[in-house]
Amino acid sequence: MKRENYISWDEYFMGVALLAAMRSKDPNTQVGACIVDSENRILSTGYNGFPAGCSDDEFPWEREGGFCDTKYPFVVHAELNAILNARGKNLTGSKIYVALFPCNECAKAIIQCGIKEILYLSDKYAQTDGTLASKRMLKAAGIKFTQLLPRSASLTIDFSVEK
Repeated sequence: MKRENYISWDEYFMGVALLAAMRSKDPNTQVGACIVDSENRILSTGYNGFPAGCSDDEFPWEREGGFCDTKYPFVVHAELNAILNARGKNLTGSKIYVALFPCNECAKAIIQCGIKEILYLSDKYAQTDGTLASKRMLKAAGIKFTQLLPRSASLTIDFSVEK
């Protein structure tokens, strides 16, 4: 008889996205993304952070101040990082799992690379101009977006090895 308390594919891939988010050095917001093909194979992952070669110690993490004194002009969002990390793989028809609903800039990249579905956990910026623009573009492009409601609030990863 098979085990019954295993996680769903959606919970698994969202878990991978959340694990990727743990790589982010951002002191305020850690977001991860996981792109998956129609056969439940992971194509790419990403998290929010500075571009390669831009030191996490030399660029600002601040949220307020002059534009170039904040993180905003420099940070690559998780969704775009996952798309770029795919290194040219065909993403047409794929799904992206992300903890936070994509901003308008990431929505453009999602549309352009052929991703057809977004599963997200939080939509805490739902009423901001950027998210409203994102949803307008995604709807126009026929991209499905769904808030994932996991069966449990947490997953535990145990690194101990039982013999």
